[in-house]
Amino acid sequence: MSQQEEDHSDRKKYEFRKVIEDLKEYEGSGTQLVTIYVPPDKQISDVVAHVTQEHSEAANIKSKQTRTNVQDALSSIKARLKYYDTYPPDNGLVLFSGAVNTSGGRSEMVTEALENPPQPIQSFRYHCDSDFLTEPLEHMLADKGLYGLIVLDRREANVGWLKGKRVEPVKSASSLVPGKQRKGGQSAQRFARLRLEAIDNFYQEVAEMANDLFVAKRHELDGVLVGGPSPTKDEFLDGDYLHHEIQDKVLGKFDVSYTDESGLHDLVDAGQEALADAELMEGKDLMDTFFKELHDGEKATYGFEQTRKNLIMGSVETLLISEDLRRDVITYECSAGHEEREVVDSRAATPDHTCTECGEEIDADEGEREDAIDHLIEIAEQRGTETKFVSTDFEKGDQLLNAFGGFAGILRYSTGV
Repeated sequence: MSQQEEDHSDRKKYEFRKVIEDLKEYEGSGTQLVTIYVPPDKQISDVVAHVTQEHSEAANIKSKQTRTNVQDALSSIKARLKYYDTYPPDNGLVLFSGAVNTSGGRSEMVTEALENPPQPIQSFRYHCDSDFLTEPLEHMLADKGLYGLIVLDRREANVGWLKGKRVEPVKSASSLVPGKQRKGGQSAQRFARLRLEAIDNFYQEVAEMANDLFVAKRHELDGVLVGGPSPTKDEFLDGDYLHHEIQDKVLGKFDVSYTDESGLHDLVDAGQEALADAELMEGKDLMDTFFKELHDGEKATYGFEQTRKNLIMGSVETLLISEDLRRDVITYECSAGHEEREVVDSRAATPDHTCTECGEEIDADEGEREDAIDHLIEIAEQRGTETKFVSTDFEKGDQLLNAFGGFAGILRYSTGV
């Protein structure tokens, strides 16, 4: 994955997260909020047929208000489906529609279509309740990382992926390694030599499976876990059977009792601590660099306005944004042409503003409001700056949010801004 594609993916996840947070706030009176998950291999015509059937069955709902709201939601979804051809987008489609409660006991119709979620939708799902069904999407956003999995003993081996929280077995092999020598037959010395050769051949076969699978994805791969009983996993890793780039990505070796497909799941359970550390490692490294420049160098910036100025200058190499940040920027312009910005909580009302240059009072409705993160990322993309979202699950990541306002940057060169 190129840097541009990775940045786009991070931004898309952020945008999805914002929409999900809004959807979670909605409530309906009764079971009148409709959610439909459409996998990429589901024909749109089949979805339309299902919606039509549900619309017909909704006529049997006893409550007139609920009946009307459900049918209106289904009609809205059916109208939205006309924008799609035979199949939904590559990763599928999620549709939300329903009459949500507003102030004063009133309601308003909301319809939202989320295309291409971070991971493919696995199955078709129709849901009607007082809340929109967002949990599957939340799980997708929480599922980060691509890891290679290898479990082996001297009898069998399995290789697969950990994609987010989903374990995907891919390849397996059985060995021809003979058991312990029995009485009679070949001499003990010859038998031992042949057995070692068979073990070596099996380890080579397992490594070939893993290399075939992992090398092509080595630039996307976040790490590799190897599991099995001792001494098998130790012999395998110590023997340098893996491609050197894959060997370098091994996060650890773990004791696992089973080496069939279930062993891949056991390996993930055993390696949770290593996986958690690896997921945070990039953010930790970036924040370490930021703090080093902040204290010992001159190539660090923080805060919305200072970071924005450096972005416009093209001096920011990496834009750092807290994953938990939810801020809007409001741009005001007075009659004298002075332009100023104010950053507020995304759920706060737009305030009036006093121009610091001339003292003119500017009404709230004259301010132009937009998402602060989108505002900075747009500038970053124009200047060739990479953007990284930083978790708050470690101390310096938490400091980015609470001590530096959630915005910071590592500079290409010192600017004094």
